[in-house]
Amino acid sequence: MLAIYFLCSALVVGIDQWVKYWVVSNIALGETKEFIPNILSLTFIKNTGAAWSILEGQRGFFIMMTIVAVAVVTYLLFRYRKDNKFLTFGLSLILAGAIGNFIDRVRLHYVVDMFQTDFMNFPIFNVADASLCIGVVLVFIYTIFDEKMKGK
Repeated sequence: MLAIYFLCSALVVGIDQWVKYWVVSNIALGETKEFIPNILSLTFIKNTGAAWSILEGQRGFFIMMTIVAVAVVTYLLFRYRKDNKFLTFGLSLILAGAIGNFIDRVRLHYVVDMFQTDFMNFPIFNVADASLCIGVVLVFIYTIFDEKMKGK
């Protein structure tokens, strides 16, 4: 069963890297192309920081933190592989997001971001970022319901 979660992570990493490759090949740096009218555009930017470009230029720090995060998430996947699927699926999405952006940081020295929301002011993000966020939400939901079921 654990292999399914690692396959899920690998699939998300593959999609992330393919979308980034497509964007770099088809959209000029800083250019915006409409994707879903008034909802989502594709804008190619290079991000040397984290979300909202915080800690910009701290590549070594992000590489080190990602290695630690991948080790911890992999340990948690092994440890809780027979627990709730919300937890293990959430962890596999976190793993995928961390690895997807890690590949960019090591290979390119920046992260390729492309999804821009047109209906609200929100930082431009990528598939790996979305995977991380969804994974964290699933783990959070698991934590809330697990505590309620245990009567805490």
